[in-house]
Amino acid sequence: MSFSISKWVCPPPETFSEPPASGAKVEWFRCVPYILIHGLVILAFFHPFVWPCLVVCLLSYSLRMFAITAFYHRYFSHRAFKTGRVVQFIGAFIACCSAQRGPLWWAAHHRRHHRHSDTEKDMHSPKTNSLFWSHTLWFMTDYAVPTFLKEIPDWLKFPELRFINRYDWLPVACWAGASYLLGEWSWFYNLTGMNSMMTFIWGFVVPTIILYHATFAVNSLTHLWGKKRFETGDESRNNSIVALFTFGEGWHNNHHFFPGSARQGFFKGELDMTYMALRALSVFGLVKDLRPVPDWVKKKAKDQ
Repeated sequence: MSFSISKWVCPPPETFSEPPASGAKVEWFRCVPYILIHGLVILAFFHPFVWPCLVVCLLSYSLRMFAITAFYHRYFSHRAFKTGRVVQFIGAFIACCSAQRGPLWWAAHHRRHHRHSDTEKDMHSPKTNSLFWSHTLWFMTDYAVPTFLKEIPDWLKFPELRFINRYDWLPVACWAGASYLLGEWSWFYNLTGMNSMMTFIWGFVVPTIILYHATFAVNSLTHLWGKKRFETGDESRNNSIVALFTFGEGWHNNHHFFPGSARQGFFKGELDMTYMALRALSVFGLVKDLRPVPDWVKKKAKDQ
């Protein structure tokens, strides 16, 4: 879930072959961009803070988090709803702006996670590896470079998806550039007091880092801490704090029991903002056929 300097020279490979069962090694050179963007936070201390900074940060975070949770996860990984080709691409592009690799890569690795959850073949399990590995290091390994096309035959017919998957740094550059240029507009500066460096910091750097760790927390924290409503054969758990930051993804035990639902907060009180937004989009016909939580799933929870 990160971009790599090496991909500025050549795109990451695509393959139908199986990934290695074990022995993944960290490619430390791949850590450089990830470390660099964290280091850029220091720029915030050299520019004044004004309240519009927080607004820009929240908007940048929220739009991309919704795209990750709704499209990368519920749509591309689990086919939990339907949409047209244009909305499909827009969702993929905005999610790709989060610097968490392309839509096909994301879906392929996530499908493998569900099939091998918390086993030796699950590359980001905190049960078979360390918490730090699960949260951060795994996507910097040689294992994490390819897009395993065998996992995503349903998406290979879309050339636009394959393009942004191979050149996934392009949306990131667009978002970073747009964040910088926002502060160049005189009307925006007069309205908010934010110059181009401030909009770059609060529109790209800070929210991207928060997006990283909120998303990664689903891989790591929700397999360690929380409540288990369903017996799923793994250590997935419902974590309300992670659910808040990830717009509903923290109801992870629910999701692992029935991953095909467009809704992950199965019961009253389980806030799922992604599902709420999808419901709103369905009113306008932008998405449709949101797969519900079946009654037998809810009954199973009561039985257990």
